[in-house]
Amino acid sequence: MLILLFLISFSFAQIPSVELKVGQGELSDAVRLLILLTILSLAPSILIMFTSFVRIVVVLSVLRQAIGLPQVPPNQVIISLALFLTFFIMKPVIEDINQNAFQPLIKKEITDEEFFKRTERIIKRFMLQHTRKETLKAFLEVAKIDKSSLKSPDDLPLRVVIPAFMVSELKTAFEIVFLLYLPFLIIDMVVASILISMGIIMIPPQLISLPFKIMLFVLANGWELVILSLVRSYS
Repeated sequence: MLILLFLISFSFAQIPSVELKVGQGELSDAVRLLILLTILSLAPSILIMFTSFVRIVVVLSVLRQAIGLPQVPPNQVIISLALFLTFFIMKPVIEDINQNAFQPLIKKEITDEEFFKRTERIIKRFMLQHTRKETLKAFLEVAKIDKSSLKSPDDLPLRVVIPAFMVSELKTAFEIVFLLYLPFLIIDMVVASILISMGIIMIPPQLISLPFKIMLFVLANGWELVILSLVRSYS
């Protein structure tokens, strides 16, 4: 998404004229600059709403809790890793926008209005691929939109697609977290049972199980497995 913003800003540098062309779908440079500044101010929200960032950061954050290290890796590392993974996953979408929307705009083959329509269509297609049908149906019912009036998925409004996509991402993230939690929970239960059977009740079981959980996670190459699973979940 940030790459797209840089591309848009680069396009402004290529347009030295300050003509106003609003009648035929063209925007003036002042309006374009205003739109760019608005997008930059909303960049964090855009990153969360339209991309895979939510699923990745939730899984990585709760994984620390499962291991027993709520502050390791620190939040800066988790967010940075989630950002780079988001760019990695969203690269095909960014390339599609660049090829089918941005480049034609630079060559003046399409208007600004058509550029926004194509960009919205590409992003919406990505979100719909990873949105649960039952969640989307529920939001359509809440918005009181008749499905029979929608001729194609492109007709779905963003006010329905965005919340449905985010809720679907959260649900999928918690399903992944549940599966990741089970092995560590079993280790905690086994260690607690052994300590109780030995009559050792003064030492917290988490203190004894932590090295075993770290060893299991390292031997299983856990970070690579989790990250690759997240990336492949968007394939």
